[in-house]
Amino acid sequence: MSEAGFEARLGALALELPNVPVPIAKFRPWRRAGDLVYLAGQVCEWNGVVKFVGKLGVDHDLDAGLSAARICALNLIAALRQACTDDLDRVDHCVRLGGFVNCAPDFDSVPFVVNGASDLMVELFGESGEHCRTAVGVASLPQCAAVEVDAVFRLRP
Repeated sequence: MSEAGFEARLGALALELPNVPVPIAKFRPWRRAGDLVYLAGQVCEWNGVVKFVGKLGVDHDLDAGLSAARICALNLIAALRQACTDDLDRVDHCVRLGGFVNCAPDFDSVPFVVNGASDLMVELFGESGEHCRTAVGVASLPQCAAVEVDAVFRLRP
């Protein structure tokens, strides 16, 4: 992807970014350390409303989980854009995603749910969106959200 490609690609894909969610506890949505941006976990909240409340495998199916993870990724990108002073073209690559899925104990599709976030990173950033990842099933998440995702990105020097 060219140096000026990510902002243009955001528009070409007609991706709407939500407002950066306001933290509900004592933390920041992002923190820069050198050329790395650490993004706090984002739940499937869209402009103040959690869109998927409850557990995968009980209240929601895999397709809903994919949609929830995609919303988490859009929140991450909104926070990343803020960290880049509104210029995603400063992004070098996605280093890592961490996915947390609020699910029933026997729900075995946790990695597939987190693909909703991973796929969006590759859709927007191309090869630079490829990352290492963790996907974990959990007993609960903030605001009873179905999915939460965090990330680390590297910026261009």
